[in-house]
Amino acid sequence: MGTLHEQRVEVLVVGAGPAGLSLAIELGRRGIRCLVLEQNDRVGLNPRAKTTNVRTREHLRRWGIAQALRDASPMPPDYPTDIVFATRMSGPLLARFENAFNGGRARNDLYSEEAQWVPQYVLEEVLRRHAATLPTVELRFNTRLESFEQDAAGVLARAHDTASGAELEIASAYLVGADGARSSVRSALGIRMSGESAFAKNYNAIFRAPGLAELHGHGRAIMYWLLNPEVPCVMGPMAARDDLWFFITARITDEEMAGLDPRELIQTAAGFRFELEIVGSDPWAAHRLIADRYGEGRVFLAGDACHLHPPFGGYGMNMGVGEAVDLGWKMAATLRGWGGEALLASYETERRPVHRRVMDEAVANYALVGQQLMRPGIEAPGPAGEATRNEVRELLLATKSREFQTLGVVLGSRYADSPIVVPDGSPPLGEHVSLYLPSAHPGCLAPHLWLADGSSLYDHFGAGFTLLATASDPREEAAGLLRAAEARGLPLTLLQPDEPRLEARYGARLALIRPDQHVAWRGDRLPADAGALLDCIRGAAPRRDQSRAAE
Repeated sequence: MGTLHEQRVEVLVVGAGPAGLSLAIELGRRGIRCLVLEQNDRVGLNPRAKTTNVRTREHLRRWGIAQALRDASPMPPDYPTDIVFATRMSGPLLARFENAFNGGRARNDLYSEEAQWVPQYVLEEVLRRHAATLPTVELRFNTRLESFEQDAAGVLARAHDTASGAELEIASAYLVGADGARSSVRSALGIRMSGESAFAKNYNAIFRAPGLAELHGHGRAIMYWLLNPEVPCVMGPMAARDDLWFFITARITDEEMAGLDPRELIQTAAGFRFELEIVGSDPWAAHRLIADRYGEGRVFLAGDACHLHPPFGGYGMNMGVGEAVDLGWKMAATLRGWGGEALLASYETERRPVHRRVMDEAVANYALVGQQLMRPGIEAPGPAGEATRNEVRELLLATKSREFQTLGVVLGSRYADSPIVVPDGSPPLGEHVSLYLPSAHPGCLAPHLWLADGSSLYDHFGAGFTLLATASDPREEAAGLLRAAEARGLPLTLLQPDEPRLEARYGARLALIRPDQHVAWRGDRLPADAGALLDCIRGAAPRRDQSRAAE
């Protein structure tokens, strides 16, 4: 046994993927002492997430690293986020979806950051570098969690440094398992994943192909869906500057898997021969699974440790970042004393409905992959082939846009039934997949606007809660709320932008914005009992319906 090292932190995070690193950043920016353990060194290419959606990019903006990810991208800055459907790279075009996932660089009042097509390992490195700059965050790679136990006072974990052989004993107030689909933390808690496991097998490959982008006539795109009877698949650039591409063929049988020759598959799908080198491969199974519980006592789960679904729609990794933000501010509030006893319990209450909605979308998208979209005769010459391709084109336009235009899910998911959100008596807007209608209905993401000085409204929200005044000077009536917040140690900022569009966009004169930029309350006047309102939204009192008018 190696030397025993003892350490005490406030939060122990297991796993340094996007969810774990995002949680460390959220905690570290709030001064929480945090240790991240990662059993791997995270070095190397891998064919995981490539879409960093607009909401995740907005979190990066809040952390001050959105531009760092843009600068780190291995894709040219003007590269379009288009998606092409064709029979082969050398075959006829079937359909083209432009500005997929809202990746265009033009400013949009709906959000403060565009989506970015970037390999997950690049995002992880940007997150890691930033986390390492935070004085209260420590990262330990090549360190494996061995066991943990908890009681009412805290968690005691044991870990092993695989590089030095040292043994670690770590005492913390909380432990978070962000350690992936095979989560050891989830297993130790005895929490089951319910749903449908391994309902289809798939194959990924990463390959290097110098000059491939110039060898076909379909123009630049982030994905090429190739619909043909031999190798229906998806391929596309993963790192254009390094000539790296990905290849995915979905829903293949065990017999097909056994005889795979990735070089032959890729070239057959392309429709021509070209120089390529296989860099890595990764057979994988599609799941639709969600944890029965998102934690127990002082131990919580985040990311793939608590939900798994097919990677169609670009949701998975982004969901992990979202729950890291939700859990992070609530954990920091609890540790600093202004979060009530019910605050951390709201984590699962808020996130589970979002996960179920996203899982439904991902599974629906996965039901329409190459084999399901392809039609006999799709490559035939002449009028018969053209008629078949027109039929497929109409099918694609009718069914696949929801997979690539997802703003209604990415920005439109809400926490309407949360115990720390105060209803205002108004009916919520309906939920859509592609269509996002900004709404300040309590529980929704605060509607965004670009302000006259070129800044984002979000840039002016505080690190804690923000009382946003959309019309008239609220300082006199807000005095009682500010005093009540100070008495509770709750950080609260008063914001009154000079923007006449805000009142109509928010549907009220005032709105309380949470640290994660969701609306906790809105109204035309603050309630008489400001302390009761704050106690509800900080998880220290029962929720109660409040009308938009003052009591």
